[in-house]
Amino acid sequence: MEASFFTQILLPLSLAVIMFGMGLSLTLNDFKRLLQTPKAVFLGLVGQLFVLPVLAIGLIYLFAVPPHIAVGIMILAACPGGTSSNLLAHIAKANLALSVSLTAITTVFCIITTPLLIKWGISLFSETPDEQFSLIKTSLSLLVISLIPIAIGMTIRRFAHRFAERSEGFFRHLSTFFLFSMIAKIAYDEREMLMDSFPTIFIFTLSLNLIATLAGVFLAKFGKLNIHDAVTLGIEVGTQNATMAILIAVTFLSNSQYAIAGGVYGVSMYLGALILIILRRKGLLNKLGFVTH
Repeated sequence: MEASFFTQILLPLSLAVIMFGMGLSLTLNDFKRLLQTPKAVFLGLVGQLFVLPVLAIGLIYLFAVPPHIAVGIMILAACPGGTSSNLLAHIAKANLALSVSLTAITTVFCIITTPLLIKWGISLFSETPDEQFSLIKTSLSLLVISLIPIAIGMTIRRFAHRFAERSEGFFRHLSTFFLFSMIAKIAYDEREMLMDSFPTIFIFTLSLNLIATLAGVFLAKFGKLNIHDAVTLGIEVGTQNATMAILIAVTFLSNSQYAIAGGVYGVSMYLGALILIILRRKGLLNKLGFVTH
């Protein structure tokens, strides 16, 4: 994909605005809270940074998907959770504080882990494994469009608390709008390829989402966490920052084909969370032996 106003300006700016909105919802107490629930945070990090990429690689080989889809999924699996996970945790009446804290801390970690996983994914699955990809440039770019806007948002919340609280809902809706706008553009740009392979891609991304969501739940079960934390980990492991995945594909790698998997996952990831929410409200998760407090 050739450099354009969309790839070089609009998309990075959109993600920066979304991250700024996340910062408006964060305080230093959110990070201090990580020390109060170290087991839940550790298991969440394991799920996001290790289990999800391993599941992605396994399903890539199982489904034998085309190289551009395989690389796209590795890009997605390398990204942190998005603000959508916080909204879903709120709807699910899960541990919202844990969800927000995990989203924030994985975003920090992914400044380093995301470029490394993407480079590994390209070496494994790309038809041109020697294609240009700069670890340092990608890390610095992610720093500029994610951590710095988050820090600015947190600063504004510190000194303009009421404004930040009033703005949270607006930025949550804005992030959803940006995500689906990016998905619509990618779907249009790659419509022929998407139409040819959509059933396979959708089944693949949905399978990954459902298995990742279950993995989060069972990590909580393994760690003897309560049901609120189990639902939170399920949502956090299964819900990724698809907007960031699309940005990396079309802006950093200049390949919109890599963005197809992220775009389709950006839709299918809500299904896993929805099923989890229904199971929780029906009381079916209690049968797994979670405590309810």
